[in-house]
Amino acid sequence: MKPLSPTGGFIYTYAYHQDEKDLCQLEMRAFFGEDTGGKVIKSSRNIAPSRSPFIKERIELLFEEAEFADIVKRAGGLDMEDSTFKVIFPKINGLEAAEQVDFDEKRDMERQIGFVIKGKADVHNPDIIFGLIPYNGRWHFGIYQLSESVWFKHQQKPREYSTALSTKTARAIANIAVPDPKGVKAIDPCCGIGTVLVEALSMGIDIVGRDINPLVVDGSRENIAHFGLSGSVDLGAIADITEQYDVAIIDMPYNLYTHATPDEQQEILKHALPVTEKLLVVTIEPIDHMIEQAGFTIIDRCIAKKSLFLREILVCEKIGMPSYAGKNFQQA
Repeated sequence: MKPLSPTGGFIYTYAYHQDEKDLCQLEMRAFFGEDTGGKVIKSSRNIAPSRSPFIKERIELLFEEAEFADIVKRAGGLDMEDSTFKVIFPKINGLEAAEQVDFDEKRDMERQIGFVIKGKADVHNPDIIFGLIPYNGRWHFGIYQLSESVWFKHQQKPREYSTALSTKTARAIANIAVPDPKGVKAIDPCCGIGTVLVEALSMGIDIVGRDINPLVVDGSRENIAHFGLSGSVDLGAIADITEQYDVAIIDMPYNLYTHATPDEQQEILKHALPVTEKLLVVTIEPIDHMIEQAGFTIIDRCIAKKSLFLREILVCEKIGMPSYAGKNFQQA
């Protein structure tokens, strides 16, 4: 087999419930610097599809053309003699009407491309899956990868409580806070039972946890170990932190185990200022004035829904610091 030569571009497809759109789009902006009203986005940024709870599939582009016939011609140059392959035209929601293709036509396109590729097709257990997607008036073809719902496997924890973040929301929050983990140190200083920690650690994010309640610290440690992960969770207040971190994630305490009054919330935010330049806050109450009073400014936000329970997610940075938006949204 001749080496495949990706172009450096990617197509991502998304799947989400309407209630999740706001959160999904905030995660998109963290990953790609922009969001889309549809469920397809093209970027040069290489994101493992299983990182996101909303990415359905990714195609690493080999080529793109204005006409489908030109895709077929170029596919004829692929040499898969030593590997088996399969060609699929994924079902995509949110495409423009002009780009919709019916079931029979999709199967015919798959056969046309598969026929010209040198090698053996295997629809059941191929070595490589190729994907075809129409997007923005052009045809895109490349190496297909289906996302794995890793967050779903983390739903059943030994220790949990009803007001904790869902694993899906926690995973998106970890991505919004740390879209590119390379060289980034993160902390969750009000970690509770560790829902965010589990998701972040499972994605290779360098993060530590902390909480003032010994019961939830023990629960967090147990949950992390339950999934075969390794992470540090300390007992103590945010005011006692002496190390510096690139980002802090604070899910404001509001459960039966740990509840913070408005004054205590303000203290938590105030003590975050010396610890980090970037802050992600999850809150069930409006706290814009607290954020500003603590020395941070809000640069992005969204509403996350869980049934009738609403949380606001605020992406903040230290006032007077160079914007983190450029750092987080830089294209790979």
